[in-house]
Amino acid sequence: MKCKEIMILVFMALVFVTGVRYMNPSEEVAVDNEVVMESPQIALTFDDGPHPKYTPMLLEGLQERGVKATFFVIGKYVQEHPDIVKQMYEEGHLLGNHTYNHVEITRISDEEAYRELMDTSDLVYDITGMRMEFMRPPFGVWQKKLEEQVDVMPVLWTVDPLDWTTENENEIVRKVVDEVEEGDIILLHDCHRSSVKAALRIVDILLEKGFEFVTVDEILMR
Repeated sequence: MKCKEIMILVFMALVFVTGVRYMNPSEEVAVDNEVVMESPQIALTFDDGPHPKYTPMLLEGLQERGVKATFFVIGKYVQEHPDIVKQMYEEGHLLGNHTYNHVEITRISDEEAYRELMDTSDLVYDITGMRMEFMRPPFGVWQKKLEEQVDVMPVLWTVDPLDWTTENENEIVRKVVDEVEEGDIILLHDCHRSSVKAALRIVDILLEKGFEFVTVDEILMR
């Protein structure tokens, strides 16, 4: 067989192999499909706890569903219920600072604001051995310079059903489910029975819709 004929046969073989590759599902397509099908991530956050009755109820429900959340705790309640804070930490939830007395820190002196945050941080550290890196300022009002003094990152929210204003679970659920999108941070409270029950219903609905619940650090750092 002449050299020219061999080259033609090799070329035809390469064309055939390439054609087969693109007629069948490829590894690259599989990777692309996997990326497209990744679950949209959202963060479920709870303020104003721990509550002696409703927080354990919430923790049990989250544990059953394999969902992690973020809890912005109030120092005076941490001091009253250290066992609940320990449970939060041991079950893989993220703990954040919500001041000691739930005060609007722009209405108090810098020294008082510092103590509100540090007293809460010290309590959580004594229970868990972990320093909190995130905080949620009560009423969403923050002093930028406090970030340098206490080395925390303020975390606000993008979905707020105002659950503390109503005991209507259906209303709370509807507001969250209708509004939520990938990357959202949902604000709820674990000190109200209606909020806790609504939260678990929200989790069930959004898991069914394909959402993945993560802690706020995963949302903020990605």
